[in-house]
Amino acid sequence: MTQHVPVHPLVSPWGRFGLYSFFVDAPEPAIVDTGIASSPAEGMAPALEALGRRIEDVRWILLTHGHIDHIGGAHALWELTGRRAQVVIHEADAPMLRSRRAHVEEYLEGRGRYLDDPDGEARVAAAGEAVISGELEPTMLVRGGETISLGGDVTVTVHPIPGHTPGSVAYVIDGQDDVFVGDAVQVHGAANGFPGFVDPASYRRSLLHLRDEVRPQHLYLGHPYRRTDGVAYGVELDARQAREALEESLAIEGRVSAAAHDCLSAGLHETASPYSPFAPVAEAVGYDGDPTLEPSPFFTSMHGYRTHLTPHA
Repeated sequence: MTQHVPVHPLVSPWGRFGLYSFFVDAPEPAIVDTGIASSPAEGMAPALEALGRRIEDVRWILLTHGHIDHIGGAHALWELTGRRAQVVIHEADAPMLRSRRAHVEEYLEGRGRYLDDPDGEARVAAAGEAVISGELEPTMLVRGGETISLGGDVTVTVHPIPGHTPGSVAYVIDGQDDVFVGDAVQVHGAANGFPGFVDPASYRRSLLHLRDEVRPQHLYLGHPYRRTDGVAYGVELDARQAREALEESLAIEGRVSAAAHDCLSAGLHETASPYSPFAPVAEAVGYDGDPTLEPSPFFTSMHGYRTHLTPHA
């Protein structure tokens, strides 16, 4: 590829999170991730207008994974393009684009098991109604390895990077190695201060793939993830920062994994701790955040270790 493709972050505020999408200014323009229901009209459209671009001209909606803060605006954005944009997601996360109920089921099957919240199911369902702009059938399902043409000589390659979700993917602009990973590089997590992933082993393999094979020249993150000292990275990382974030993510997962192994080997015990039954893990890694705040990455990850280390749990 000879043509350099500009990339522009598009921010959408939502509670304590900063939601980031990215505009790829290709001949067939693309937006990577879509924030929540209000993001396309209230955030993306004016930001693109300031760049001299029109949201109606977007032709690709590239979704890194199926969480509500990344697919929530997909239907609204698709509508604003006159339903002309192609909507791309990994087949494993496609149910979360097709159905709001899939997000409730994910909650009940994972972190909801550990949260003492009788209204949790209703709260997750209400959040889905509020922030997902509509249920949508994707126009392109991917598994990884596909090459997508954004017009001219601009192509994007899809890399499967499961772990954060089963269908997390990276989109790589070929020739300039700009890499969009959504939430697949967690470092110390975002506002909750803990990395969240449903499959720890896959998460680690994906980090190694990004570090050793993809080797981003620019790494674009879905949120400002935090370093060990609590300071947030930006969402646009250069090659040095990208390697640092990947190395740190691997180191953190290693510490959490060791603590989770020890905890599971000793047997799980219910206690009065807000981290129960995984209180020894929180103590071992020095985590003192509120594990009940959605999306509850502490319990998401601990359930991941429990599921994959003790499959019949």
